[in-house]
Amino acid sequence: MSVTIRPWPIAVPQADLDDLRERLARTRLADDFGNADWRYGVERGWLADMVAYWRDGFDWRAQEAAMNAWPQLRAEIDGVPIHFMHIRGKGPNPTPLMLVHGWPWSFWDYRELIGPLTDPAAHGGDPALSFDLVIPSLPGFGFSVPLRTTGIDIPATAGLFVKLMAALGYERFGTAGGDWGAITSTYLGHLYPDNLIGVLSTLATFPGMDRSALTPDRFAPDEQWMVKRLGEATNLILSHWTAHRLDPQTLAYAFVDSPVGTAAWIWERRRAWSDCGGDLFAFMSRDELCTLASIYWFNGSIGTSMRLYWEQFKDHLMPPVLNANRPTIPVPTAFAIFPRDLSLVPRAVVAENCDLRRWSVMPRGGHFGPAEEPAMVVDELRAFFGADYCQARRRDG
Repeated sequence: MSVTIRPWPIAVPQADLDDLRERLARTRLADDFGNADWRYGVERGWLADMVAYWRDGFDWRAQEAAMNAWPQLRAEIDGVPIHFMHIRGKGPNPTPLMLVHGWPWSFWDYRELIGPLTDPAAHGGDPALSFDLVIPSLPGFGFSVPLRTTGIDIPATAGLFVKLMAALGYERFGTAGGDWGAITSTYLGHLYPDNLIGVLSTLATFPGMDRSALTPDRFAPDEQWMVKRLGEATNLILSHWTAHRLDPQTLAYAFVDSPVGTAAWIWERRRAWSDCGGDLFAFMSRDELCTLASIYWFNGSIGTSMRLYWEQFKDHLMPPVLNANRPTIPVPTAFAIFPRDLSLVPRAVVAENCDLRRWSVMPRGGHFGPAEEPAMVVDELRAFFGADYCQARRRDG
């Protein structure tokens, strides 16, 4: 195993900031009509206003300073660059926990969880429920660039993250995530059960999940709302999933050349996939939206982030089972289900495939649960990883 780790404060060159501002000033927006309800995609007036703010009102350096208030590091693991934050807990015996983001998320979507999880006493919590947090950027995402290695799918990513945690001194740890972070976390539990004390997912997924088999009759009477939501969600995910899976490089040329193209593609998903009622500003501020778009724009990581879909789904359209473990995830597993998420699975089906210890349906929230409802996710993480069954695995192996 080859792992090197060094401090890596985020410092985008001024030339890149100047280039972004110049490109935004030269933006040529497509004509738009009959689209006040966003039926055709991002509405032009909303986008033009956001582009003007990104160009003239947004302060990247302030956001950069906020990120650098937490320890930023960079690892090279078998030649693959991994950017991550590592924040040690202040309790008597912090639990090591990796938080993994998705697309179009970033590591910074977990910012509101850092204080409550690492320093619970300062946030009205029990000091005994403290965590050492490791929050990586997925390979090819954000500042985990440049990615020059093909074949980095989710199982490969899980292997890199186990090596990262071992290099940090954590042979056993918990993991949690949504979207790709949920798939990565469930594969960590599937492939590396000896290293995991527990898995918490905010997306209903597990290795081997066959969506085509989830007919309405598989859902319990009190889960029929899931069937309705799944019908709504189909058209919300079809365009990006198909393009990313089949033609990521072709799309990358357009997005790496156009910051507005990058932002429109990302912001539309944040609006459509969150529980914001069509008002994205109810969920994210202008600064947060511009920060997210900037993270994907700098370094051209929007291009390599999309390749993960090709790598993961090139041979199969569902997450494959890769060993004989039964259940498929044999470590304590928890799901925090947000009602406006995009993937919903009957509890009974999940229980057949996981060592299911906790199942919570949240009162509200969408695909970006940790960013939309951080307090709810903090409560779920504390309850699950503080439970005896997780702590016993941590102590006893």
